[in-house]
Amino acid sequence: MSRAAAVAPFVLVLAAAGGGCGYHIGGQGDLMPKTVKTIAVPAFGNVTARYKLARLLPGDITRELLSRTRYVVVPDANQADAVLGGTLANFVAYPIVSDPATGRATAAQVVVTLNLTLRERVSGKVLWSNNGAEFRERYEISLDPKAYFDESGTAADRVSRDVARSVVSAILEAF
Repeated sequence: MSRAAAVAPFVLVLAAAGGGCGYHIGGQGDLMPKTVKTIAVPAFGNVTARYKLARLLPGDITRELLSRTRYVVVPDANQADAVLGGTLANFVAYPIVSDPATGRATAAQVVVTLNLTLRERVSGKVLWSNNGAEFRERYEISLDPKAYFDESGTAADRVSRDVARSVVSAILEAF
């Protein structure tokens, strides 16, 4: 038996085991349709009384897409190959830590719920979807009325950036 004939079965086993296993590094797959080269992220819908977060999300998601993907982000949904739409479905802030002496809240938790869908514009085919996506952010509340600073705005900024990172990661890992 020649050396090549003896090694051939091992090469076939290695090729079968490693080549078709389906494992890949997260975010490195490229199963999104080849026709998708541009993505639009229009203004998000908002069914809550909080306007700031819904206003921040498209810009933060756009920046994240530009910095982490090869896709071109276009401002006009009618010119995009795919459109990432979203709705801020819920925004709740509630106290999680209280000062035992005064009973006043010293920390609060923000919980945000989003409905998100990435669609191929021409066909309307859903490429990725996450309805009921929940994100949380904690922030401190000053007990001193003279030093009080409303931290809820900066908490919304942090939530928006966290959401953007999570959404882009989820889209990349889906493909």
